Amino acid sequence: MHLASLPIICPDDSIMHAMKVLDAGGLEIALVSHNRRLAGVLTDGDLRRALIDGLSFDSPVAKAMQTHFTWVPPEMDRAVVLDIMKARGFKQIPIVGSDMELLGLHTMDDLLGTKPRENAALILCGGFGTRLHPITATIPKPMIHVAGRPILERIVLHLVGSGFRKIYLATHYLSEMIESHFGDGAKFGCSIEYLKEATPMGTGGSLGLLPSGITAPLLVMNGDLVTHFDAARMIDHHTEAGNLVTVGYSTHIHEVPFGVLDLQKGRVCGWQEKPRVSFPISAGIYVVDPSIPARVRARGATPITWVVESCLSAGEPVGVFPVGEDWVDVGRHEELKKARGVS
Repeated sequence: MHLASLPIICPDDSIMHAMKVLDAGGLEIALVSHNRRLAGVLTDGDLRRALIDGLSFDSPVAKAMQTHFTWVPPEMDRAVVLDIMKARGFKQIPIVGSDMELLGLHTMDDLLGTKPRENAALILCGGFGTRLHPITATIPKPMIHVAGRPILERIVLHLVGSGFRKIYLATHYLSEMIESHFGDGAKFGCSIEYLKEATPMGTGGSLGLLPSGITAPLLVMNGDLVTHFDAARMIDHHTEAGNLVTVGYSTHIHEVPFGVLDLQKGRVCGWQEKPRVSFPISAGIYVVDPSIPARVRARGATPITWVVESCLSAGEPVGVFPVGEDWVDVGRHEELKKARGVS
């Protein structure tokens, strides 16, 4: 919420005025500001305790407000804010800049998205993660911690913040660790259902485990990605473009570590010193038409590449969507170090 719509009061305002502001604002918190600096916060409970302790309705808010409170900076990632609010049981948290300047207010409804999407998401979490041994000898790759939380939790919170309320987790290796952490998804603001692979089914096979009745485009993504792509916009783009499959892509840049020669008829006609070439690459994120799971169900174990290639062979529309440069596929130790900010 921006400043214009915030329930703001001054330290010198009366408790009676604060009660009216809280009642009119419809929130459980009022922000006490002096010269645009956040001086404190005030809740219904604070007001009740103040009156019980002997303050009057005419007493100033400064005597009832909390001066020690939790706030977040404007640059803090939405998933991190959600995690703080979940851990502390908050429904609102102030946004504060330098010198305690009041900038806004996060609310749970705003962060979770006021309009839940009809689309579900399928996250692929069943791989063995052998390239990350010995770390993955005792923990599934999606549960490896990056910036203080499991990769998979970052993904779930990001999707919930984008409006997704139904999430399927396709599991196999050490699936009990994932189920123990996420449960039914209620504490993360969504409903989680598990698709347990008795044997590995490939990157696309778990689509065939989805229940029938899915009628909206489905987001599918790997469970080892550290990214903040616009999931809602990708779904909308898929629908607007009329695609059967939309492939999220990033850009891989390769620098040739040598001078590259242009040779013609035994002579050097050009020289490029350590040229950089870029390639569009699959980011492990897809949107698929609700008809796709039935196709996969008939095949069993299936790589996701077959889904794309079968559509191309049939002349069906396959589009792309850029997920941006803020993307790391944590498949090897080098990528894990990058995601953790370790050189």
